[in-house]
Amino acid sequence: MKNKELKAMSKGKLVDELKNSRLELMKIKTKKKLGTAEKPSMVKNAKKRVAKVLTFLNQKVN
Repeated sequence: MKNKELKAMSKGKLVDELKNSRLELMKIKTKKKLGTAEKPSMVKNAKKRVAKVLTFLNQKVN
């Protein structure tokens, strides 16, 4: 997601996006442990997505 899209989201949608991002991260980590992950860098990208959503969520709260 782009920063503009995240900035335009409401707090509720950001919470939903955070849940989805964390679930996706968990799935990618599981695939990595099993050795079926396509790209090892997917974990890194998923972590960045979670951090980005958390940043915008904290900005909405403050």
